[in-house]
Amino acid sequence: MGHAGMAATAVRHLRAAGSPTAVEPLPRPALRAVREDERPPVDPAEFRRVLGHFASGVTIVTALDADGPTGFACQSFASLSLDPPLVAFMVARTSTTWPRIAAAGTFCVNVLGAGQDELCRSFAVSGADKFAGVAWDPAPATGSPRLAGAPAWIDCTVTTVHTGGDHLIVVGRVEGLDATEGAGGPLLFHRGRFGRFSG
Repeated sequence: MGHAGMAATAVRHLRAAGSPTAVEPLPRPALRAVREDERPPVDPAEFRRVLGHFASGVTIVTALDADGPTGFACQSFASLSLDPPLVAFMVARTSTTWPRIAAAGTFCVNVLGAGQDELCRSFAVSGADKFAGVAWDPAPATGSPRLAGAPAWIDCTVTTVHTGGDHLIVVGRVEGLDATEGAGGPLLFHRGRFGRFSG
């Protein structure tokens, strides 16, 4: 069975089990595109430094399972397809939040606006009660947490999961979405720091 088939099987198992404790996070894979005698691998610090020059928006991906709301801060989010309406996000294979999202089978992408950097930081911490003091209501199609104050939200159903090295590429079908006009600019992330759009 290939990597894509293994990922799809994992999602089916998580949905059937109905419990985030049924599956351990996937181990970090041993990756090498070339042999050691061909050329040295890319230095991880240099990889992060160079890729950090790519500015991105920031989101919080949320879900609701039997244990309550869960979520994580995610900058690797993108629109994927217009017909059918699909979006995608990337999550580390070692994430403890991902099994809960997979078990729910649904998620909501909350697009963050300027001034919501503290909210983003609270969802980037592992093991904390990320929803403490955070106002939310259920998104209309899936019931996934829709965070108060987010300028835009996209309510989705998980359709496919692909492996991408030490991350998973999660594709979701959009079931509902909306944005607040005049909510201000986006929250941006660039070279390890939050910023705002001006222009």
